[in-house]
Amino acid sequence: MSAYIIVYRESPVRDEAAIAEYSRRNQANAAAWREDTGIQPLVAYGGIEALEGDAPDGIVLLRFPTMEQARAWYNSPEYQEALGFRLKAAEWRVVLVEGLA
Repeated sequence: MSAYIIVYRESPVRDEAAIAEYSRRNQANAAAWREDTGIQPLVAYGGIEALEGDAPDGIVLLRFPTMEQARAWYNSPEYQEALGFRLKAAEWRVVLVEGLA
C-alpha cells in the first residue's frame, strides 16, 4: 500500500545557509533514494490556498510504495545527517500517512 510523507514548514526560513545545505545533501542522494525507497516527490513548495485553518509557510509531499520504504528513507543515515540542517532552518511538522492503494 502506498505511503505519503507530508512536510509542513510552519515558519519562514530563518537560516538560508542551513536550508541550502539541506537541499544540497538531498539532491546529492536523490538518485540513490529513488532506487532504494521508490521516493517520488509530488509537491515541493507550490502555491498554497488554505481552505480551512491557517496555511503553513510551505508544503512538501512525497510518495513511497510502502510505509516501510518511507520509514527507511526518513531513518536512513544520509537523511538523518541532512535533517539537522532542516531543523535549524525553520519550524516543521512532518507526518507519515498510509494511502488507499
